[in-house]
Amino acid sequence: PERDEACFADATAANAAWVEGQTVRLVQDVSNTDRFDRLLRYVYVDEVLINAELVAGGWAESKRYPPDDALFVFMEGLEEIAAGQAVGCYPTGVFVP
Repeated sequence: PERDEACFADATAANAAWVEGQTVRLVQDVSNTDRFDRLLRYVYVDEVLINAELVAGGWAESKRYPPDDALFVFMEGLEEIAAGQAVGCYPTGVFVP
C-alpha cells in the first residue's frame, strides 16, 4: 500500500521484519527506475525473495509493469493464494482488483 492507504503501517512493519538489520541483495529486472524515479529491484536476504514473501503474506500486491515483469506470473500466483486466504492487508480492501 502507498503511504496514504489503509494498511501502509502494517505492510511497512512486515517489510522491516524481513530486511531490517540484514544485508540485502538488489536484483534489477529491465528498468532502473519507475515513472516516479523509484528504484526498481527484486530484494533478497540470503536466498529469500522478499518481494515474494510480502506478496504471499498479503502485505503487497503483484502488479505488471512491462518490461519489468520477469516474475509477474509467479507473484500473481502468490497473490491469488493470499487474497483467497484473506491474509495481511486483504481484509482492509486496499488491494482492489
